[in-house]
Amino acid sequence: MTSFETLKQQLPPAPRRWLITGVAGFIGSNLLEFLLESGQLVVGLDNFSTGHRRNLEDVQRCVGADRWARFTFIEGDIANPADCAKACVDVEYVLHEAALGSVPRSIADPQSTNRSNVDGFLNMLVAARDAKVKRFVYASSSSVYGDHPGLPKVEDVIGRPLSPYAVTKYLNELYAEVFARTYAIACIGLRYFNVFGPRQNQDGPYAAVIPAWVTNLVKDRPCVINGDGETSRDFCYIDNVLQANILAATTENANALNRVYNIAIGKRTRLIDLFLMIRDRVATIRPAVKDVGPQFGPFRPGDVRHSLANIDLAKRELRYEPTSSVTQGLAEAVPWYVTDFGG
Repeated sequence: MTSFETLKQQLPPAPRRWLITGVAGFIGSNLLEFLLESGQLVVGLDNFSTGHRRNLEDVQRCVGADRWARFTFIEGDIANPADCAKACVDVEYVLHEAALGSVPRSIADPQSTNRSNVDGFLNMLVAARDAKVKRFVYASSSSVYGDHPGLPKVEDVIGRPLSPYAVTKYLNELYAEVFARTYAIACIGLRYFNVFGPRQNQDGPYAAVIPAWVTNLVKDRPCVINGDGETSRDFCYIDNVLQANILAATTENANALNRVYNIAIGKRTRLIDLFLMIRDRVATIRPAVKDVGPQFGPFRPGDVRHSLANIDLAKRELRYEPTSSVTQGLAEAVPWYVTDFGG
C-alpha cells in the first residue's frame, strides 16, 4: 500500500478544516471533490475570473447532499486582503490554487497577472500567517525553470524567466521562503508540469492544449501545433496533482517543509505524439476524426522547447508516487471533455 493509499484511509475518521483558493477552477474543484469525499470540512474562495460555477455544481452532484453540507463557499478575491482573512478563519490547511494562469495571457496582460499571482499570493500568506494555519501549500509552475536548457529539471537549478507568468511564480517561491524563515509558517510549493483532466477549461484563447485539441476535433476545427511537433512536455494527470497536494499538506516529515517540488510523471511526450494519442482516443467516440492531421504554426513567445521533471525529491520527501500515465489520464479525460462540453 502506498503512502497516499494509507493516508486516504486515515482522513475520514479525523476531519480537518481546509481552505482551497480558486476552488471553482480546474484543480481547485477536483481538490474539493476529493476532500469532501474524504469527510473533510472545506472552505472555498473564488471570484470566478477563470473558475466556473458549473464546476462547483458538478462537485455537488458527485458528492451528494450530506458531504456538500460540509462545504462553505466565499465569493471573494485574493487581491482583497479582507476576503483572504475571512477565508482563513479556523483553517488548518491552505491549498492555494488561485492564480491567473497561461503564459500568453501574462504576455498580453502582465498587470492583471501580477495583481492575482503576486499581490493575491502575498495577501494569502499574510492571512495564513495571522490565522496561524498549520500548513500552506501553493501552486508553483514548471515555467520557473525559464531558459535553463538542462533536462530533467531539478528543483535547485533554474534559469531566467521567459514570461511575466514565470516571474510571478518565482516570486511566489521567494515570498514563501521568506515567510517560512521570518514568521515560521510551514510552506510547500508544488511546481506543476502541464496538468490536465476533467473540469479543465476547453475553449477560448488560453485553453490548455489537451482540452483545446479535443474540443477542436469534435467541432471540426483545426488543431494547431506551435512549432514543428518535436516540442515536448511532461504531461501530468490531475490525480497525481491531488495526491501531491494532500501529501504536502499532511506530511509529518520535517525535512519536507519549506521546499519546492516538481509534480509530474517524469516522462516527456512530443506534441506530435500527443496529438495522435488524442486523435485516436477521440476517434473511438467520433470515428470521423480518425484520419485528421494537425496544422503547424509558429512557436509561441515565452514557450520553452522541452520540459521534463526529475521527481526524485517529491518521491523521497513527500512519498509521492504518480499513479496515472498520460495514456491512462487521456482515457479518463477525453470522454469527459467530449461528453460535458465537446458535443
